[in-house]
Amino acid sequence: MPSFRERGGGFPDQPLPRMFVVMVEHEEDGLLERCLEGDGGAFGQLVDRYQRVLFNVSLRMVGNREDARDITQTVFLKAYENLGKFDRRHRFFSWVYRIMINETLNHLNRARRTEPLDETMAAEQCGPDEDCARHRLHDSVQSALMELSPDYRQVIILRHFAQLSYQEMSSVLEVPEKTVKSRLHTARQLLGGIFSKSGIALS
Repeated sequence: MPSFRERGGGFPDQPLPRMFVVMVEHEEDGLLERCLEGDGGAFGQLVDRYQRVLFNVSLRMVGNREDARDITQTVFLKAYENLGKFDRRHRFFSWVYRIMINETLNHLNRARRTEPLDETMAAEQCGPDEDCARHRLHDSVQSALMELSPDYRQVIILRHFAQLSYQEMSSVLEVPEKTVKSRLHTARQLLGGIFSKSGIALS
């Protein structure tokens, strides 16, 4: 089985597309059938489909690129090794996302405290004539996210960065849509308070 770092050049750092759409169910089921029959290429297609969103969510959760890459690789390895235990009544993305959240929380627990923002997450050095405001805002938003608890951080990330629908979030988190909306409302209030305290103004 190839290293996930080798597939398509590893984990891209580009922003997520405007709308991340979970693979349609019949297409996903077909690939899973092929995976269970030993077709490694089919699993590679699932990796290609979901690795960027999982990497970006993990990156926002832990604030460190290398840790996010390691977590994402571990997630897909565990998913591959445990495909036979996967409950087909659930969506593959929901299952692999929960593995990612567990791995991310384990990492944060091992760290004992929130790690400082990775320098590679910081804005690139601006030239003397460049406007660095957008880069500074990016760093400020990431720092604010790191102040939220993991539960609140992930709903902000899923909604505003991965741009999942409430229904998709409900499926991924295995909670009712009402709970998703309530948790997101609280998370937005907390984040707004952090922004206000830090003097961050969002247009």
